[in-house]
Amino acid sequence: MMRMLMQFLFVLFQTNPSFFKYESVIFYCEEISNGHMLYKMKEEVEQCNTTSNKTTATPTGSQCTIHYLYASDSGEYWCGTAGGNRSNNIYITVTDGSVILESPAVPVMVGDAVTLRCRIKMVSSNFTADFYKNGRHIGSSSTGNMTIHEVYKTDEGLYKCNISGGGESLASWLSVSLPCLTVSYTETHLYFILRTVFNIVMVALLLLLLGFLCCGKIKVTTTNSPAC
Repeated sequence: MMRMLMQFLFVLFQTNPSFFKYESVIFYCEEISNGHMLYKMKEEVEQCNTTSNKTTATPTGSQCTIHYLYASDSGEYWCGTAGGNRSNNIYITVTDGSVILESPAVPVMVGDAVTLRCRIKMVSSNFTADFYKNGRHIGSSSTGNMTIHEVYKTDEGLYKCNISGGGESLASWLSVSLPCLTVSYTETHLYFILRTVFNIVMVALLLLLLGFLCCGKIKVTTTNSPAC
């Protein structure tokens, strides 16, 4: 879970934001105050407030379950309050197809390991998945999994997978975040850098002065004191 700088946190219980049609999704809103409401694309999601004819939703405290997803349920979700407080956003995709790409639902940190999983709706243990980033083929796997052992900002992009004879997944955006630096850490780090540079400059000047003295470029004269 990634905690945001807001009054409450919105998460999926599932580890990925991609679903097949008719699968279920559980939203959870962790908040300070009661009275949150689930929204999708600026519209209130009725299924998470009352039972509708289309799907069965069971809000339990801050938890909401939509049991039967449709392609039209794809989109950006968040929870908010009547007072205007708002959580982080989560984007989910629901497909009528037979292949999905499972990827992290929230941004991953630089240096983390990320596993992308190509999942086929029909159970099969014998298939090869091809993975693509921004439309370019980046690898194949007989297990259906591809792991990036240490992600960088350059790994951010649109990923999808294809299973021969099974179909192609929708594209999923992999977001990579840089570590957050606090002001106090930044100021302390800058202080040590400046102090180190100052010490190096002073040592260099001292060595230069000693070099001039040794080479005789600076003559030291003495004046004899008059005899008493």
